[in-house]
This record gives sequence, structure tokens and C-alpha cells, in this order.
Amino acid sequence: MRASKRPRGKQSYWESIIFLVIIGVPFYFVGSRMGLSNFFNTIMHTAHQLLLNTVFFIMAIAVLTGALGTLLSEFGVLDLLNRFLSILMKPLYDLPGAAAMGALTCYLSDNPAILSLAHDKCFRRFFKRYQIPALTNLGTSFGMGLIVTTFMMGQGSGFARAALLGNLGAFVGSIVSVRLMLISTKQLFGTDAWATEVAATEADEQVNGSGAAAQRSAASRALDALLEGGQRGVDLGLAVIPGVLIICTIVLMLTNGPSPEGVYTGAAFEGIPILPWLGQKISFITKPLFGFQSAEAIAFPITALGAVGAALSLVPAFLAKGLIGGNEIAVFTAIGMCWSGYLSTHIAMMDALECRELTSRAIFAHTIGGIVAGMVAHFAFLWLG
Repeated sequence: MRASKRPRGKQSYWESIIFLVIIGVPFYFVGSRMGLSNFFNTIMHTAHQLLLNTVFFIMAIAVLTGALGTLLSEFGVLDLLNRFLSILMKPLYDLPGAAAMGALTCYLSDNPAILSLAHDKCFRRFFKRYQIPALTNLGTSFGMGLIVTTFMMGQGSGFARAALLGNLGAFVGSIVSVRLMLISTKQLFGTDAWATEVAATEADEQVNGSGAAAQRSAASRALDALLEGGQRGVDLGLAVIPGVLIICTIVLMLTNGPSPEGVYTGAAFEGIPILPWLGQKISFITKPLFGFQSAEAIAFPITALGAVGAALSLVPAFLAKGLIGGNEIAVFTAIGMCWSGYLSTHIAMMDALECRELTSRAIFAHTIGGIVAGMVAHFAFLWLG
């Protein structure tokens, strides 16, 4: 006998109505100001530009870092790093020494660079299960660090020290972010389970070059490692597409304003600057924490939440107007590194690490870490700048 469908209760209908209201009100608010046609054109053009310029860039980074990580694993460099850097990484981050390799690759490139390493079995074998989700917070803390630092140094002859103090702030903020994340993951996973199923003997053979790998020439092993790691990078580049396109489009449309002419044209990256407006409202809090000279300076950290590249473009204009100085350069460097687009990349990175359910905890921990990074940079500049 065919079972009859259970009728939807009143609670289910109310849930649908509330959902439509929650979705409809922001769409109406933004669409009514941009124009309905411009609104949808901007969504599509922004997603398209993100796919071409951001996702493929991330994929290229993932391919190169994946190849490098697998190559280092093949010839035992990760094991060497783990042995020597554990004396620093363990007490500071509660992570194995090999995690320093992930921080370095992100500093030289961008946040998702650590994903290629995190999916390498020889890299993962150093980690407990509870430590893997925290790699997102560690990598994001140093994302685009070299680019941000050199850009800030290039803004004036006296800003090199300020930028370096910003790096100090980001370093302290990364410790806070990772440690807060590990508090949550320890409760969920415990501290005993390892991150990978690779047997110790198999891992040792891969690291020490024994077993079947030793029968092949070094050139053959290097070529295989490069291609295998590169293929893993391609897979990861495809995996981050949904998170980057959906989340980053929303964040950018709530961060940027209309075209330079002051009108909406439906072009990519236009929007309603709601996030900077909110930042203005909380300037009474951010000024004592970060020492900003003007309320406009809050636009940098708010914009960095979506894209630190867009935030960097604000700095020359602020300097030309005399709105910021050395203190702001230090704080911008620290927050720019820690908050380098993490609202968009965090979700995609946690999804790629198969820890999607921990995304909100990772974002909360990293929000606190970024605030601490800015505060440390501010007070370090007051004392040492």
C-alpha cells in the first residue's frame, strides 16, 4: 500500500516564510539602490571575474605548492623540518614542526597554499586529527604576507620598520587564532587519533627512500612527485570554486561602492558599502585598540575581510590625504596578513579539509586573532616605532 504524504505543519510554512523574508529584504535593499538589472549583472560579472582571476590563481598556487610539498616529502625534507622546528612550533602553536612549512608557503603566496600540503599523506602523518583543522587558521594568518609587507614598505622610506612590526603582530595573532581553534577541535576529536591511516613503516619508506622508491633514480622520483603533487593542486583548485564564488561575491558587493563616476553600471565588483559603514559606527572601539588617526582608516580591515588586494589599493589614497601614518601602516600590515580575505577563503579551505562543520569556529577564532594582531602591532609601534 502506498504511503500517503504527511502534510506540512504550520511550523514548516512559517519557516519558509521567515526564510523568504530574510533572503528577500537584503536583496530588495541592495537591488533597489543598484537597480535590478545592474544588481544581477554585477553578481554574474563579479563571479565571472573571481573565477578567471582568483580561482585560477589559487589553482596555480595550489599546483606549484602541491608539487613542491610532495617533492619535499619524497626526499625527507619535511621530516628534517619537523625534527628541528618542533622545539618552536610545539610550545607556541601545539603543532608539529612540519607546520612551519605551511606557514612559509602561505607567506610567499596566498592562504590556500597550505591545502596542498595538508592533503599530502607524508605531511599529514606528523599531525594528530585535532590539529588538521587549525592549519586553515595557521595558513590564513600568513597569507600574502610577502606581498603585503613589500607593498607597505614601498609606500614611504620610513615605513619599513612599521611593516616589520606588523609582521610581529601577525605572528602573535596567528598563535592566538590557532590556539583558540585547537580548544574546539580537542573537544571534538580528542588528542589521541592521528590524521592519516598511513602505516609508520610505509611513511618511513617514503621519507627515507627505502623500499620500492629506492629502486628508482632520483630524477624519476622527483618527476613523479612533481606531477602527483601538481595533480593534487588541480583537484584542490576545483574544490574551492563554490566557496570563493559564492562567499566572495557577497562580501565584495557589501564592501565596494559604485563605479568611480558614482553610478551603477552592472560592472564587476560594484556594490553597497555596508561593511565600511558599519566600521564607521564602531570607530569609537577601534581607535583605542588600533590607534587610528581617522575613522576612514577602518575601511582597510573591513575591506581586507573580503580581499586584501582591494584593501591595499586604499593605502595610497589615505596617505595622500594625510589620514594615516606609521602606526596605521603597522596595523594594516598585521591585519592585512591575518585577515587576507579570510571570510571567503576560510569557508572554501575548511570545506577542502573536510571540516565544513567547524567553519564558524575557525572564523570566530581567526577574528579574535586578527584583532590581537592589530593591537600588538599598534602597541609595538608605540614602544618601538
